[in-house]
Amino acid sequence: MASRSEPWKAQARGGREPRPADGPRRDTRGIVDAPDLFAHVRFRRREPAPPLRPYLEHYWLIDWDLAEPYVTHVVPHPSVNVVFQRYGDEQPGGEVAGIGLGLFTRKLEGRGRVCGVQFRPGGFRPFAPGRPVSEWTGRQVPDHEVFASADAAAIVLPDDEDARVTALDVFLLGLGPQADPQAERAMALVEQVRTDRTIRRVAQLSAAEGVSARTLQRLFAEYVGVGPKWVILRYRVHEALERAEAESSACAASGTGSGDAENDGSDVRGGRVGRGEPDWAALAAELGYSDQAHLVRDFTSTVGVPPTAYAATRTPG
Repeated sequence: MASRSEPWKAQARGGREPRPADGPRRDTRGIVDAPDLFAHVRFRRREPAPPLRPYLEHYWLIDWDLAEPYVTHVVPHPSVNVVFQRYGDEQPGGEVAGIGLGLFTRKLEGRGRVCGVQFRPGGFRPFAPGRPVSEWTGRQVPDHEVFASADAAAIVLPDDEDARVTALDVFLLGLGPQADPQAERAMALVEQVRTDRTIRRVAQLSAAEGVSARTLQRLFAEYVGVGPKWVILRYRVHEALERAEAESSACAASGTGSGDAENDGSDVRGGRVGRGEPDWAALAAELGYSDQAHLVRDFTSTVGVPPTAYAATRTPG
């Protein structure tokens, strides 16, 4: 493993390729009330070294210095994260965070820093090939339980952001991920679900891939960590959440609110929606739900409140 990783380590130390025009994702999908989070912390995404990009979405870096505690909420992606963190004067540490099945909530206090690695769905298995990814689902475990411990201090402590990114590169490249056709297959399938909104059923995905639904289930359990139906539903909730955020932002920009005199938004079922929130019935149909009630159920079980209540908290007025 060491000989395989040495050229990659040299590449990490020798400099990074220019950031491509598209770069890391710029959307805030999954972050609940992203503007509020960004008002409290410094949040950045950075690209990994080129050999890591097939497996990773991006690195995400957060620093904060808060006078008052702040609670952040995230609707997790179907991705494994490796997270190195330091809270206050505590010693830096690392953990592997499997796919979160519910709403992720974290209370931030004082000063702290997090350096995270978000893998592409299906991209984690080449770094820990001995176990199915579903073994980590819903769990957060110390990094040394999954692979050789990283030097968390070397990753978290440098004030220079580029040094932190390079330390993450060196750590991951040192693990020597092996190319795995099944991992590539899983990543491609999840990306298809994410980008193709016409895929609304597992049967559609299995038919397009030319395999049985059971075969697809096994592939996702081994390489993604959750089943294909869960992935489809999670991306739907992400889109509904993003739509609610976008509508409330547009409302704030225009100076209107959910309490607008022309429409109080009280009768969503009848097709009337308040300014600053989506037409939930139309959105449910657009996302492939049989009715609005199913969207409301999935949204509420994931975010913790019904979509109309969520939109009301994000809309001025």
